[in-house]
Amino acid sequence: MFGKTSLEGKTALVTGASSGLGVDFAKQLAAMGARVIVVARREQLLQQLSVDIQDEFGTPAEYRCCDLSDAGAREALAADLASAGIHIDILINNAGFGLFGDFRHTEWQRTDQMLQLDIVALTHLARLFVNPMVENGYGRIMQISSVGAFQPSPGYGAYSAAKAYVLSFSHALHYELKGTGVTSTVVCPGVTETEFLRVSGQARNRFHNATMMSSREVARMALKRTLKGRPEIVTGLINAINAFQVRFMPRQLLARIAAMAMKYEAQNDS
Repeated sequence: MFGKTSLEGKTALVTGASSGLGVDFAKQLAAMGARVIVVARREQLLQQLSVDIQDEFGTPAEYRCCDLSDAGAREALAADLASAGIHIDILINNAGFGLFGDFRHTEWQRTDQMLQLDIVALTHLARLFVNPMVENGYGRIMQISSVGAFQPSPGYGAYSAAKAYVLSFSHALHYELKGTGVTSTVVCPGVTETEFLRVSGQARNRFHNATMMSSREVARMALKRTLKGRPEIVTGLINAINAFQVRFMPRQLLARIAAMAMKYEAQNDS
């Protein structure tokens, strides 16, 4: 999968591992010989993934059922791993979700939950595991952002802003970690064949069909760059071109283009 890349002796923690990208990250890491620990809320799916990894790769796979939007649960996870003598070499900060619709009409509880998971949990997990990595002289942290991070996205306003935070945070962390043997890589995928659209509440459209990538391919590209210690990857040529172009365009024009691509129409009160 990655030529001669071997992760024998390395331990990887994959969050949001019950479906989509998380599943493919876990399987591809196991294929390279890593000890894989998967984390999510849906225990039955984690159990099945653990069995699949063991059967397919002969590599022990462990799971922890955990609601990462809860700070206490995150701290308990880190403490549990530390007490078991498990050192995390690779952190895949993948847990998160999006919400589609007018910000003013979106249920605040769901918006708050999204921000807690997409921003706070991601940042907290990086903080919990980065210092042990530095002490060990090696570590790879992958932060999942989105191509939506590069522009305002009506209908995904809070989500795209959260992903812009991840983009900026990861680049700053990567710089701070220079010379430590630890790196932070931000991954900015476009539309990916996962549960994202269903969970967000957006119907699939022609734009999605034209640009969608498989989660397996996105995971492969993301892991390759992360393991090399690169600061950023935008997956897919079209996505990479678009992410570059938007840097030179007015933000309100970008918002209009994004709204057209997402088939978004403002929900005006009648």
